[in-house]
Amino acid sequence: MSLIKRNDVLFPSLMNEIFKPDWFGGMENFNSAVPAVNIKEHETGFELELAVPGRKKEDFNIEIDDSLLTISSEVKTENETKEENYTRREFGYSSFKRSFTLPESVNEEKIDASYENGILKFTLPKKEEALPKPKRMIELS
Repeated sequence: MSLIKRNDVLFPSLMNEIFKPDWFGGMENFNSAVPAVNIKEHETGFELELAVPGRKKEDFNIEIDDSLLTISSEVKTENETKEENYTRREFGYSSFKRSFTLPESVNEEKIDASYENGILKFTLPKKEEALPKPKRMIELS
């Protein structure tokens, strides 16, 4: 937050108050719409995990194009309750899209994905030439 100093008193900038992220609502949960991601590197490859609870396998769209892994999902819900004098309709919409540039060392043809207990997990194996070489012993003559 930027502050404006007047008569030795600091005041928040008016622009910060008007355009703060949660101005007029709707932005208070902005960061929660994008799933958390863990990326781990191993000798033989990478693991990519996204926390996306409450979805089904069919809810995901996964594409690889020009070494760009794109994961997206869109879920719409609608509930309707009819009583004597009123009808209540509730709508829900949730979506996200995340893209990851794959390193050249990843074998794109052997990428595997699974979804279990709210975790979307990718196994990204390294190409044969990117794997660590075994140690070689040299004998003295």
